[in-house]
Amino acid sequence: MRTEDIRFPGSQAELAGRISFPDGDVNSVAVFAHCFTCSQDIPAVTRITSRLSNHGIAVMSFDFTGLGHSHGEFSDTNFSTNVADVKKAIDHLRTRELIPTLLIGHSLGGAAVLQVASELDEIEAVVTIGAPSDPQHLEGLLADSVEEIEHKGQATVTLAHRDFVFKDQFLQDIAGSDILSCVHRMRAALLVMHSPLDNTVGIDNAEEIFHAAKHPKSFVSLDDADHLLRRVKDSEYVAEMIVSWASRYVTAAEHAPGPGAGDGAIVVSEVAADRFQQDIFIGSKHALLADEPTDFGGQDSGPTPYQLVAAGLGACTSMTLRMYAKRKSIPLLHVSVEVTHDKRHAEIEPDTSTTHDHFVRRIHLTGTLTSEQRQSLLAIADKCPVHKTLEATAHIETIDVSADAAPAGH
Repeated sequence: MRTEDIRFPGSQAELAGRISFPDGDVNSVAVFAHCFTCSQDIPAVTRITSRLSNHGIAVMSFDFTGLGHSHGEFSDTNFSTNVADVKKAIDHLRTRELIPTLLIGHSLGGAAVLQVASELDEIEAVVTIGAPSDPQHLEGLLADSVEEIEHKGQATVTLAHRDFVFKDQFLQDIAGSDILSCVHRMRAALLVMHSPLDNTVGIDNAEEIFHAAKHPKSFVSLDDADHLLRRVKDSEYVAEMIVSWASRYVTAAEHAPGPGAGDGAIVVSEVAADRFQQDIFIGSKHALLADEPTDFGGQDSGPTPYQLVAAGLGACTSMTLRMYAKRKSIPLLHVSVEVTHDKRHAEIEPDTSTTHDHFVRRIHLTGTLTSEQRQSLLAIADKCPVHKTLEATAHIETIDVSADAAPAGH
């Protein structure tokens, strides 16, 4: 996956966005509209767009007016301006000959893409995640401030630990919206995803959207997920379901790595700037987390980088032993490998702080094996490819592929 940060004219001001491109051909284009008062950088958005990109779908996400890195005043926005911003995002993609056929909306962004899809014939599929069936639902989030807004014309409301100014025009705008009529007019296929335990937007909203829609339509329960999909497994599940479902309506594909790419690129992306957590995408089928222990400031939600290296050594060793046993007809019933790693002072320079990496590999072999067979298996373990790589001097080349990076040699 490669990303490109962009800026484009919105409904009221210049907006900031990002397009995540697949490494191979672009098979389809999607627009992701995030949740109310959120930004394109929340973990759920970045995780889902990364997974879709791995399936050949270019995804554009952006910050609505007055949010994230976009310009403009949030206090001058409303639901209608959000809808207009989505249309402006689509217009920008059209200028680049990227025609979106898939719209994805989270929370209020879901309501926005439903209205947009009812007005654009080229949209083939729409996905909503925790979306309200009526933007007036937002009045519940404003709580006691509604009366102050109506009497004073505006009020400052704290949402997600941030202060936002809401004006009376915001209330008037959401009162005039009719999302369910838009859903009924929509010709695009619809996937409604919602958690029955969503305390921000109740599950009854999903039921109303689903009943208003014509076929083809589908509903997927997100079980115990929270509204923002904070848990990795929830956003991963959402991403996989979107790819599987959308493949019936837009073109999604798994693309093989290019010549000389070996096993293909492994994409590692931080979950959030204030955490050690890293999303690891391996090809188009596999994903896992890396992290650090809690005593090192991490959340212990995944293996550490060195544990991943040790796991690679252990897995490669076990596979190598199995292949050798098959080839030599050795009655090996089962093999397990335990790998530990630490840093040790170099024995050749005991008086310095020079250290080297020390891996201990404990191999357990099960089967009716002769002493010679055991010795040959242990000897072949040293020939596993990862073992050779770790003992050899590997060359690591670093390239800055940021959009604003200076050309090599400058």
